Amino acid sequence: MASNDTTQAHEVPFGDNKSIYVHDVPVLDSNLYCLSEAEAAFFKAAVGIDNDKELKAHILRAQEKAYKVAPYPCIHGFGFLRMGISKQSIYEDIVRIGRERKDAVFLDIGCCFATDARKVAADGFPARNIIVSDLKKEFLELSHVLFRTSKETWPAHFIPGDALDPDMLSVVPPTRGPTREPLPDLSALTSLNPLHGHCSVINASAFFHLFDEEKQLHLARALAGLLSPQPGSIICGVQVGKKEKGVCTQIIRGTQYDLFAHSAKSWEEMWNGTVFEKGEVQVKAEWKEIVFIDNKAELLFWSITRL
Repeated sequence: MASNDTTQAHEVPFGDNKSIYVHDVPVLDSNLYCLSEAEAAFFKAAVGIDNDKELKAHILRAQEKAYKVAPYPCIHGFGFLRMGISKQSIYEDIVRIGRERKDAVFLDIGCCFATDARKVAADGFPARNIIVSDLKKEFLELSHVLFRTSKETWPAHFIPGDALDPDMLSVVPPTRGPTREPLPDLSALTSLNPLHGHCSVINASAFFHLFDEEKQLHLARALAGLLSPQPGSIICGVQVGKKEKGVCTQIIRGTQYDLFAHSAKSWEEMWNGTVFEKGEVQVKAEWKEIVFIDNKAELLFWSITRL
């Protein structure tokens, strides 16, 4: 594998279904690979490889295939191994919903390898009630490659599509009062629209920051329309954030990424009063600074809970 100071030209797809041509996309660097004790235990159990060297080789092969699909920084820097949803303060509530709520549906949108969905399934959320969706259908196929499963051995449902396409995900007002429509047959879905008012948990990690401010509001409204009106239903995620909202410029291995980032304050204001009526939801948003691929990164960890 090439050294970490080598770059290559590549067209990078972004979430609004457009692309930018970047001349200095870094090639993969296996030296960035690392697993915490908890991550190693999860992947060994989920993948079925107990040997550390064999597990690393397997993950590197899956990473290489995914990087050819879209050379995102989260793939280059092994962000897909981090199980970000398990670091949410409301994670136990998410797992409890899957275990206790009848017909609870978990949606992982912009899922990449769907690692978060695999984690919640391992902790008790029924896989048959999990839906994973991404713009790139190849990522959904690569989830089976990474976790060495098939449609027959892991019964979650894969729905590829563009979240900005109304045929895939239209904007409707949040459901209020009891859901009258029966839960659709999840195995027959070709879009997310039949799920309006049915999703108990929606995970949108590393998703919103792929879009500008206007599209982020559009997608927030679209996801709100999917959320179950039952108290305790959750939308959550983590993304690039700032102390004051605005464009966030990050330079990762020589490549510049300009992303619109909300602050904790602007994120709370958008959801509580614009997307939902004031007082319908509880919004938690926390700004944190972390180190990602030898750079400082500002992130927003957040959750939206129906009251």
